[in-house]
Amino acid sequence: MKKPPKRSRTRPSTLRPGPSNRQVAVLVYDGLCTFEFGIAVEMFGMPRPEIADWYDFVLCPVDHGPMRAAGGWCLSIDGVPARRDLETLAQAGTIIVPGWRGVDAAPSPALLDALRAAHARGARLLSYCSGVFVLAATGLLDGRCATTHWRYVQALAERYPRIRIEPDVLYVDEGNLLTSAGSAAALDLSLHLIRRDYGPQIANQVARRAVVPTHRDGGQAQFIPAPLPEQGASLGTLLEWMRRRLDQPLPLSLLAERAKMSERTLLRRFEEATGNTPKQWLTRERLNRACELLESGNMPIERIADTCGFGSADTLRHHFRRTLQVSPLRYRERFGG
Repeated sequence: MKKPPKRSRTRPSTLRPGPSNRQVAVLVYDGLCTFEFGIAVEMFGMPRPEIADWYDFVLCPVDHGPMRAAGGWCLSIDGVPARRDLETLAQAGTIIVPGWRGVDAAPSPALLDALRAAHARGARLLSYCSGVFVLAATGLLDGRCATTHWRYVQALAERYPRIRIEPDVLYVDEGNLLTSAGSAAALDLSLHLIRRDYGPQIANQVARRAVVPTHRDGGQAQFIPAPLPEQGASLGTLLEWMRRRLDQPLPLSLLAERAKMSERTLLRRFEEATGNTPKQWLTRERLNRACELLESGNMPIERIADTCGFGSADTLRHHFRRTLQVSPLRYRERFGG
């Protein structure tokens, strides 16, 4: 029987605020993926004096000398906290691979050895997008779940058949091995880790500063490679309207009336835009809201169920066990701030 992927729930973190080792090392290499690197800087390298014991951000050059980056510019690490070798990885608590220079570009044996050694002593390894090919080359992902950009799924499966690939999710959390899908999903994975380390309030604060969604679950589908329907703008308005009314019954007939579409048209366009039916989307949003309430306060389970639109505590418990494999009370014990 296939082991269920650990993709839609967070792992317990007993050290709040902050991880025991706050150093975050980001690989810098010739052919650097600029967008993914920028996300690592924005999420972990920005000074945040308002947050106590924030991450200690350092760069780890993989190659010597100025390194080319996407967009036609070169990166020099002089004058920033970095070292010109892989010794940085021996002290880091978190290591990020922000993309990679190509799916056919083999990482050096020295880099792979350094990553294996870091993982063996308990460091967390994260990959953004094509960076999963570096983690895969270490062998550490064998027998585990991982994801990457949907364009690279086939190549990853062919080269590393022992990895259990989750092709449609935003990110996968395997404890000390975390992988994200396409470029923007790196934001979701980064916020997920910040949420693990510092709790939902700090993660929300970082998200607001970056002007990105505060929480998208790892099991949410990647962007579907099809254009949004012509009514994309009105559908976006409908989603926000639904989010503000999670405590209310939202039958399909009401949603179709609100969107000025037939029920059949709304179903088709809703799935094209979100990858879910309205019912599935609502259940996920209600679960996300319930998680926030469980993490941030002591509201009774019955009231949370009512506030989030589940109707009863039994229904809330059913969806928690089905989706998160844990009861609401157990979830609060693990993640309550």
